[in-house]
Amino acid sequence: MPGGSSSTAAIASGSKYVPPHLRRQAAAEAGQISEAQMKLTKQLKGLLNRMSEQNIASIVDGVEEIYRNNRRHDVTETLTKLIVDGISSHSMLLDQYVVLHAAFVSALHKLIGIEFAAFFVQHVVASYDTHFAALKDSSSSTNAPTDDEPIGKECSNLVVLLSELYNFQVIASVLMYDVIRALLDGDLTEFKVELLLKVTRNSGQQLRQDDPTALKSIIQIVHSKLPSDANALSSRTRFMVETLSNLKNNKIKKAAGQTAGNEAVERMKKFLSGLSKKRHVMSHEPLRVSLEDLRSADTKGKWWLVGAAWGGDPLVDRQQEAQAQPADAPPPDAPSENALLKLAKKQGMNTDIRRSIFVVLMSADDYVDACERLSQLKLTEVQQREIIRVILHCCGNEKQYNPYYALVVQQLCRLSHSHKITLQFCLWDFLRDMGESTVGGAEILKNLSEDDRAGFNLKSISAARMRNVARAFGWWLAKDACTLAILKPVDFTVLKPQAQAFMREMFVHLLANTQLSTPLLSSERPEDLPKSRNKGPLEEVFLKGAKIQAVALGLVYFLQTTFKGEDGFLKWASQVALDTLRTGMEVVPVI
Repeated sequence: MPGGSSSTAAIASGSKYVPPHLRRQAAAEAGQISEAQMKLTKQLKGLLNRMSEQNIASIVDGVEEIYRNNRRHDVTETLTKLIVDGISSHSMLLDQYVVLHAAFVSALHKLIGIEFAAFFVQHVVASYDTHFAALKDSSSSTNAPTDDEPIGKECSNLVVLLSELYNFQVIASVLMYDVIRALLDGDLTEFKVELLLKVTRNSGQQLRQDDPTALKSIIQIVHSKLPSDANALSSRTRFMVETLSNLKNNKIKKAAGQTAGNEAVERMKKFLSGLSKKRHVMSHEPLRVSLEDLRSADTKGKWWLVGAAWGGDPLVDRQQEAQAQPADAPPPDAPSENALLKLAKKQGMNTDIRRSIFVVLMSADDYVDACERLSQLKLTEVQQREIIRVILHCCGNEKQYNPYYALVVQQLCRLSHSHKITLQFCLWDFLRDMGESTVGGAEILKNLSEDDRAGFNLKSISAARMRNVARAFGWWLAKDACTLAILKPVDFTVLKPQAQAFMREMFVHLLANTQLSTPLLSSERPEDLPKSRNKGPLEEVFLKGAKIQAVALGLVYFLQTTFKGEDGFLKWASQVALDTLRTGMEVVPVI
């Protein structure tokens, strides 16, 4: 049989070489699974089936051992298929189940490396796209799915998995916002609303912290999709809009059913933080890939993996986008930004830092948004002093008192003690601008640096500025943003008329704001003053001033002379303040 052997050799030598991964792919398509692959799948499935919160550490160790004994890609591919199929094949899953598997993926992301997380996230997004496209096709051909049908639950479960992966720092906010924008593309159906609710309730607070500007644009898109008739909204859509509004305003309402899921997330976060301390971690940062990057990974490549091929050119892509945009189309938000910069220069913001702070204050949605955006400016400790100065300048320039500035400073003082110190120096500067040259003392004035003296060079203090600043300080003193100790260098017996008027306005608002949860706008009419008589907050404020005898004596003198002959609320509040000061000093001064 020599001829047969030679013909076989000729056929073998003439056949085309097939790489190993294509051989495995052809075998899988033909339904042929190797014994080693079956054994690997059985091992991993057994570990996943036994996994719970109590033994997740040992399961991770077991998977690491499998990685050491098998080809890494085979283990990653099999593990991904088992987890994605297990989550997407069920009609409904408990939150704890998804949280557990997301924490497991996060642990492997840290220990195995970014390659595992990148492969896993890419296949989760591909599976989500496949199920979502199938759902759109079925809904276009038939009626909308009812609650009894399991269709669509695959997308719901995979969206929850993505949001939990985001909570555990496997992916960044970029991908989550892309998923949300994709859901808002086109008509806002009931199923899209359900998926949006899943994301906002699971990861809304984290999304708000990471990128509040993107959240603002998302909310604007949602409002543009709503019908003009509010009665036409379904209850689910109305609830989604309310949830987004609460998220924007930092008013988080936790549903009763979410408690178990939230507790599971916190427990898993503790496990993952402990893992980083005990083990050598391969990856620290979340994947900052977009939805478009993942969808075009097979054609353009995977730039997020070291050594992977990359066929795209970001510079060329940006040039093409710029050419596609009309030449006369202004860039987004450019007019408002330019207008604010011009207004900043007009208001005397003579440095880039002051102009940046001014733009943030004027363009923020509310005081919480302003504080978050101010923290993102990455200012040094010296530069942060400009924040209080700019706020006081803007507050004084308002024609009518605006409590927005008072709330911003109150929030800042909660976050950092250095803002309280700056507030103290700003008050002393303001009093010196009104002619009280002795405030601060000669020694303090001599030691002030140029940064501490850097005000706005006001030639005179108008009555409106004086009232606005006095009302703001009245709120800050009442709400513990600063204490009465800042008045230590003030000599109340020799105050000039303008400073006396400032102090009276400040103390009227201090007394009133101890009884209120929102700033008092005006005290010009007796009926504007509060009707409540709660001694507790009032005594708490003045007890802190009574600790310094010089401050307490000055306050007793000023309150007695200023509020003498008053009636109603001011008479009651000033008397409570006087009694508190005298009790705190343990003496009754005769003045």
